[in-house]
Amino acid sequence: MLSRRQVVALGAGALAAAAIDGGYGATTTPPRTRPLVFAHRGCSARRPEHTLGAYAKAIEDGADYIEPDLVMTKDGVLVVRHENDISGTTDIAAHPEFSARKVTKTIDGQPFTGWFTEDFTLAELKTLRAVERLGEVRPESRGYDGQFQILTLDEVIDFTAAESAARGRVIGLVPELKHSTYFAGIGLPLEGRFLATIAAHAYTRVNPVEVQSFEVANLKALRAQIGKSPPNLKLMQLVGDPRMVPADVAAAGGKATYGAMITPAGLRAVATYADVIAPSTRALIPLDADGRLGQPTSLVADAHAAGLLVRLWTFRPENRFLAKDFQSGAGENARSEAGSIAEMRRYIATGIDGFFTDDPALGRRAVDGASGN
Repeated sequence: MLSRRQVVALGAGALAAAAIDGGYGATTTPPRTRPLVFAHRGCSARRPEHTLGAYAKAIEDGADYIEPDLVMTKDGVLVVRHENDISGTTDIAAHPEFSARKVTKTIDGQPFTGWFTEDFTLAELKTLRAVERLGEVRPESRGYDGQFQILTLDEVIDFTAAESAARGRVIGLVPELKHSTYFAGIGLPLEGRFLATIAAHAYTRVNPVEVQSFEVANLKALRAQIGKSPPNLKLMQLVGDPRMVPADVAAAGGKATYGAMITPAGLRAVATYADVIAPSTRALIPLDADGRLGQPTSLVADAHAAGLLVRLWTFRPENRFLAKDFQSGAGENARSEAGSIAEMRRYIATGIDGFFTDDPALGRRAVDGASGN
């Protein structure tokens, strides 16, 4: 078994040899022949998202990267939640001491009513427990309700380093900065605290980190701060609904949509500040009128020509989330493992460099089977 120090050294060596992923276009390293498996919020199909249970299961199941989404507390600590509204992912409604803090806020132009991380200290959030967001769809995960605390980014990094040492393999992190413009507007900017946290840990100073955002200005600001990415750090531009305008662009009065971002010209513009483009699955292979997969677009080829890696989001194993071609006849909430693997392989065949999945074990099978291993 390798020590933590040895794994850190292994991580640096692996990166130098592009054992994890060497970048694309501007570097001399070609893209991987096998795409990377990104655990979306951990193994969120089988454990409550963003918990130690979800991350442990994802790593056990062979994920190459785990994903901590980042929001801020009242006292300036980065915690791991998909949204700052924690109404549906914690048991906060069962805490009468916090009932008065339920409010309505406008975030990225949309009203939300609930409880929000920025109104609580870390100590207060630590009294809560995580619950499954999709309880009717994922009863196995719902069985773990109440067992896990809200995590800090520091805790996720320490856990990943320990798992890496125990398992003798490098495990990447793919954090997402959530609602950057909103948090900056209330005096709790994410980016400086994020960079300081990454720099404070030996593991994240040398092992793979891919920073995601649906916004643009924060990634450009990070690029300006870090310059040309160090070998272990990449910036990932997430792409939302093609008809929508990124929140920061809209806040500044801009009109440029996500759809414009994934045109050949748009991809070349993204490549000036990011290393990775991450569209939704259906932006690459859209559904036809019957809900089945149609023909792939030229997005992968266009992105690679611009010097960008391509990661897709998100594959989920339940029938309700699958293209009609891959659904089983067991009901919309039933898992269709064979169908999910087959759907992922259709996308892998387009030449993508990685993908997010709620069930990394299925993603691992899709990748390893697709390569003949």
